[in-house]
Amino acid sequence: MEEMELDNENIPETIPEENNDSYVNDDLYNISSWGADYSFRELVSLYDEDDLVKPELQRKYVWEKPEASRFIDSILLGLPIPSIFLAKTEENKMLIIDGYQRLMTVNDYVKGIWSGDNSVFTLSNIPGKINHRWKGKAYNQLSESEQRKIKTTTIHAIIFEQKQPKDDDTSLYQIFERINTSGKSLMPQEIRNCVYQGNFNTLLFQLNNDVNWRLLYGNPKEDSRMRDLEFILRFFALKSNEVKDSKKGSISLKKLLNEFMGAKGNNYPRAVLNFGQEFTSSILAVKNQFGENAFFNVQSNDLTTIRKRFYPTVYDSIMIATAIALEKGVNTSKSNETNRLALLRDDKFREYSTQGTMQVEHINGRIELALKHLYNLQR
Repeated sequence: MEEMELDNENIPETIPEENNDSYVNDDLYNISSWGADYSFRELVSLYDEDDLVKPELQRKYVWEKPEASRFIDSILLGLPIPSIFLAKTEENKMLIIDGYQRLMTVNDYVKGIWSGDNSVFTLSNIPGKINHRWKGKAYNQLSESEQRKIKTTTIHAIIFEQKQPKDDDTSLYQIFERINTSGKSLMPQEIRNCVYQGNFNTLLFQLNNDVNWRLLYGNPKEDSRMRDLEFILRFFALKSNEVKDSKKGSISLKKLLNEFMGAKGNNYPRAVLNFGQEFTSSILAVKNQFGENAFFNVQSNDLTTIRKRFYPTVYDSIMIATAIALEKGVNTSKSNETNRLALLRDDKFREYSTQGTMQVEHINGRIELALKHLYNLQR
């Protein structure tokens, strides 16, 4: 029996070249910007009326209670507050680019419920962090003057509007990435969740709750920074003809995921439905044939030992190979863990899955090897 290595934290393995992936978009945009001052009373009202748009479904609230409390404390003390950034949409709504944590903190405090865990929002009691006058207090425990101070405090907003091109939101991604100034900078998928709203984005959230996916991802809880959502998007993008038929030597994963999410599915409900069926049928087949260790890799220095951690390139090759096998009508139940281990120990697969992982030859190469070892197929 294979020896299993248990990690203290079951989190995805990282691939440095993918984590450090960046690109410059050479497209030229016609973008205008201007400034405006809003009181928190106005912003809360705009938010309630859906004129100030939070990212679709629910962008994760990542501030801890001490951070949120300290921001309310800053308002009550009259300290300067950093500007927020908004983008005007074609529907004349404003999309929050930067400042979501600050706006949600005030919104939650005024309404009495903290988004972090849906508890009553009382300010932190941490010594030396919050002024003693309102330490541990909820909004309704403040004086009328203090409540008015919060609602009437103004915050400067810088508003962007993309004039051209009308059908391309990629400039918004660039803006999100470059000017986000919150204490916890946004992860790439958090930015995509803000920019590429629509049916396809909604689908990613739905698929992220699939019980088989959660089992194979290795964590029953959704990732607050949306890395699990990005892996689902990765499956669709790397399986696409854009990669299969690419003449490029290598690709930027970040750019590929941005362009794929921006172009696919948002206005085509039938295509989105097909995407959903493809993912759920593939993840079910993988779970049935290889079990909960399906996306784990072998140790680099001991090919008999499993590293019990989600590995991105093992995931994308096995998932895409399984999806292709299902498309071809192959009975995937004939494959098993023995086939998977043979794949992981293949010298060429190990090269393709650990070195130059975004080289087109290596992406397609590891998928081809997965097809061969798991299902005796060619692409």
